[in-house]
Amino acid sequence: MTDLQLTWTLRGHGWADCRVADARAEADVTASYITEAPEDFLTAVARLFAGETETRVQFEAEPTAFRWIFYREGAAVWIRLLKLAHGSDHDNAGTEIWSTLQSIDVVAQAVIRCFDEVARHQGESGYRGKWGEHFPRAELEALRAARREHPGEAKAS
Repeated sequence: MTDLQLTWTLRGHGWADCRVADARAEADVTASYITEAPEDFLTAVARLFAGETETRVQFEAEPTAFRWIFYREGAAVWIRLLKLAHGSDHDNAGTEIWSTLQSIDVVAQAVIRCFDEVARHQGESGYRGKWGEHFPRAELEALRAARREHPGEAKAS
């Protein structure tokens, strides 16, 4: 398992670029505000702490889509990132553009750090102005709380 880095960069009204990287590889994906991509992403990671063994989230890039699939076993999380020609396509129609195996705690740290940085850099009103929707404060705090409530799960193997 290796370090995980995640960045979320607003690049115009309703569009964001997301970069994910570990020591082996990186991938760049795009998200449109036609879905609740940041909220869904934060919620998917929080649900892993609640005991779900598989969660998913999809970023729409109109018409391309990027589907994140999280599989949890113990404290380990395998993340697959697929690129699909159309958002309604089955996983099998997608191309895996990145994957990694990380501890759930490393995943949570990277996601929290990413959105904390967005809030610090953009400010919540600046975020709304660029993204077109409110900053996902409730979902970010829910992830933080889930991580605090289940510290043993994050470190167990």
